[in-house]
Amino acid sequence: METVRHHGRSTAYRYDDRSDDAEPGICCLHGSGTSQTIWRDQFRLATTTPVAAVDLSGHGDSEDIDAEPGYETLSAYADDAAAVVAETGCSVLVGHSLGGAVALWLALERDLAIDGLVLTGTGPRLPVLADLLEWLDDDFERAIDFLQEPDRLFHDPDPERREESIDQLRATGQAVARRDFRTADRFNVIGRLGEVACPTAAIVGEYDQLTPLRYHQHLAEELPDCSLLRIQAAAHLAMVEQPQAFTAALSVVLDRITR
Repeated sequence: METVRHHGRSTAYRYDDRSDDAEPGICCLHGSGTSQTIWRDQFRLATTTPVAAVDLSGHGDSEDIDAEPGYETLSAYADDAAAVVAETGCSVLVGHSLGGAVALWLALERDLAIDGLVLTGTGPRLPVLADLLEWLDDDFERAIDFLQEPDRLFHDPDPERREESIDQLRATGQAVARRDFRTADRFNVIGRLGEVACPTAAIVGEYDQLTPLRYHQHLAEELPDCSLLRIQAAAHLAMVEQPQAFTAALSVVLDRITR
């Protein structure tokens, strides 16, 4: 893991580049309650393009922030991502769920050179079930159990993947997970997608109930240059559940965006 210092804190990220060309790399942004580890299988792309994966503030090895859910948190996470982009030159943002919201926010609100967006398990709004928000406040273990039910984080997870997901949520902790999901719930850029200038793609897991197909169809319809891809036999964490299919889809998208 490497770190970059910015805004008085350190943001951790993983970086690998075994490529021979000068194509822009990808900067991967995780979603609520997780960390850069969800992208471990996508690092096989480092043989052809640089790959960075960020631990957003309060996740993994990154220092935390004192921020209210909503704009303050989203802005801080955008600062994390922008710092890693500046440090690595990885200018194609790959955002999952809340990480997709961060990627869209950077494209809409920051003066940052972005060569493309890949948005997966995300949408222009990310409403969260009221019961889940309540459990995140008062019964964290129930919230974790809810997320592990079929067609939420996973369609049909193997036990090892499921335990890793549970361990990751517990490691992130109730306070940060609560902040993440409440920030996602308040995110809304409907009506602004036409302002995104770079080429984009939306990738959705076939069975994703947390951010279903219609969210990604909205992205594909409203973003000026957006393709839509589906990952079979996967739910919200498609890059974890079907890593080979997801990485292959991502490679196709990168060919379209960068070449």
